[in-house]
Amino acid sequence: MNDTRLTESGLRLRSHAIHVDNRELLSVTGVRDVGSFNEAEVSLSTDAGGLTVEGEELHITKLDLDDGQVIVEGRIGAVIYDEDVPEKKGSIFKRMFS
Repeated sequence: MNDTRLTESGLRLRSHAIHVDNRELLSVTGVRDVGSFNEAEVSLSTDAGGLTVEGEELHITKLDLDDGQVIVEGRIGAVIYDEDVPEKKGSIFKRMFS
């Protein structure tokens, strides 16, 4: 289900997706890191940029950064992306000589 590809430089590039069930269960793929979390807010770094989940009684019930998957349960009120979208980087040689 999780689409993983390699870039020219050999880095993993995962597909990013969000699935919400009844505003009580949130599944996110393409997660790189968890910045912070508490019962009101979960802050994630994803392949598509920063992502904040706001709500009540939020709990991370699954965290697998190797697979890039996080599952959050609770009363989900908002899912907000940061304004800054990460730039897509080319190969290491392209970055060195540009």
